Amino acid sequence: MAEEQTAAQKLLGDFAPERVRLTDDVLFGEVWASEGLSQRDRSLITVATLVALYRADQLAFHLPRALENGVTKDELVEAITHIAFYAGWPNAMSAITQLKNIVEGADAS
Repeated sequence: MAEEQTAAQKLLGDFAPERVRLTDDVLFGEVWASEGLSQRDRSLITVATLVALYRADQLAFHLPRALENGVTKDELVEAITHIAFYAGWPNAMSAITQLKNIVEGADAS
């Protein structure tokens, strides 16, 4: 049975193999696996950073991951609302809309 591809492998495949290796082995294999912070805390920090920097494309991956890592929907709503006052209302509106769609999509399945 073939091993399931990672998100980076699916996105970049053989196009940028070193970027895939760095993403899979270093970012998710070492940084995210470090015991200095919990997965939950890393997810909350990552989502906050992505909202603040208006990286909506990356939020599509990290919002569901945050929920999987134990950050609640209510905590994400609260964090995004808080960020709105520091990083901009449009950034937060885009993020909260994505979160709503993700949560409602999960509820529908």
